[in-house]
Amino acid sequence: MNTIHIPPVVKNLLIINGLFFAATLIMESKGIELAEYLGAFYVDSPYFRVWQPVTYMFMHGGWSHIIFNMFALYTFGSVLEAHWGAKRFINFYLITGLGALALQWAVQAFEIYQIAGTPLAHSVLSLESLEQRLYNTAQFSPAQASTLYGIYFGPMIGASGAIFGLLVAFGMLYPNAELFIMFIPVPVKAKYIIPVYILIELSLGVASVAGDSVAHYAHLGGALLGFILVKIWKDKNTFYDYYD
Repeated sequence: MNTIHIPPVVKNLLIINGLFFAATLIMESKGIELAEYLGAFYVDSPYFRVWQPVTYMFMHGGWSHIIFNMFALYTFGSVLEAHWGAKRFINFYLITGLGALALQWAVQAFEIYQIAGTPLAHSVLSLESLEQRLYNTAQFSPAQASTLYGIYFGPMIGASGAIFGLLVAFGMLYPNAELFIMFIPVPVKAKYIIPVYILIELSLGVASVAGDSVAHYAHLGGALLGFILVKIWKDKNTFYDYYD
């Protein structure tokens, strides 16, 4: 379905992600964690900065993380950019990335509210040193303190939210395209495998498996925004058709 030619927006996104990853490795060798500046912290975290909702999409936590995301960007993004054109494609990519973060923040806000009675726990924790206060107070159980600590001091990174938006869009536009999936010896149509993948993400997000650092709700946020955008554009009679 792809040729050697890579559409311009996908090509630039691949380059930007590669540059961010190279910078991450270089700074890491100097003892500087770039994710602490460019990853997306919870909006009430003392480490949140206004540029993070955009820069987090270009940060990755390791080779497997960036390789899988960039492979999906090339595979599905090239088809969608050729289909929609550069302007619509980049709008879709950025909106789904922002939507991914928005849903993750909403879930985190709910978790904080359940523990502290407010989604802005920063304001009730006497933040002379939030990190120490969380673990040196009778106000929270160890499990609650751990949850708050993870939310306030754990940045979210990666293009996965936008990638899930691309997967959903591809499945809606090309439902009968056959995909080869790891460990499955026969091709599977997109309309079957992508919904299953989304359901797996939903179940993992709800289960909250101990030790799982993947932002499953961010993936679902990207998928949801992707679904909504394709439905809106289709309902407005835009210039694409469904292909078998």
